[in-house]
Amino acid sequence: MAETSQPGPQGIRRAIAAIVGVQVAIAAALLITDLAGSMPRIDPLTSPGPSGPSTRPYSPDRAPATRPGQTPETGPMPERLEISGNGATVTLTGQIAPGDGARIGQDLATRAGAGQVVETVQLDSTGGSVSDALEIGEVIRDSSIATIVGDGAVCLSACPYIFAGGVERSVTSTGRLGVHQHYFGESTILPAFMAVEDVQRGQAEVMAYLARMGIGLGIMEHAMRTPPDRIYLLSPEELDEYGFVTE
Repeated sequence: MAETSQPGPQGIRRAIAAIVGVQVAIAAALLITDLAGSMPRIDPLTSPGPSGPSTRPYSPDRAPATRPGQTPETGPMPERLEISGNGATVTLTGQIAPGDGARIGQDLATRAGAGQVVETVQLDSTGGSVSDALEIGEVIRDSSIATIVGDGAVCLSACPYIFAGGVERSVTSTGRLGVHQHYFGESTILPAFMAVEDVQRGQAEVMAYLARMGIGLGIMEHAMRTPPDRIYLLSPEELDEYGFVTE
């Protein structure tokens, strides 16, 4: 019987070196993306982008200009969602911070308990925590609330997942909705394979959520092709094509 050849010590070392090399390469890519996120940004909606008319540099910490004649920066974007308004329409403004899902959900529940029927949520957010955005979107859908991106407002990054929860959805001609890649949970360097698993699990959760909300999954192609430091702005035709806006 022929003996089965076993890899020698040198072959094992080569295999281990190859695996480590792959992990180091992924870790380096994650580190570069993290460092890029800390660099100064150009206004995401008024500055020309080399990748074409639909993509712009992205900065989560300030509200961009959306109309001709506006200054490039209209003021810093709050670090967490702020809810304002006391009638049938309330507005969510700011970045989506961890814990905002439970906090905004409780606020809406308290209003309902006090007899204040919220019919519409206006959005002006540069995004943030994906899991909290999904949580808020679920509350909005369960409460049969409509969503709108109003004049001069933006709904970027994770914010479109809140927007998707609306039973009726609209974006005005000067409102902007945009998507890109996300981090899911903590962005860590080691072990790199765990970061990849987090991304895959997070993407699956997002896709299942969008399907439940009636959003075309073709939108994920734009999101997954656009790096975290840029934003892909959907055209009115694409908003309609993917079912983001309703009749």
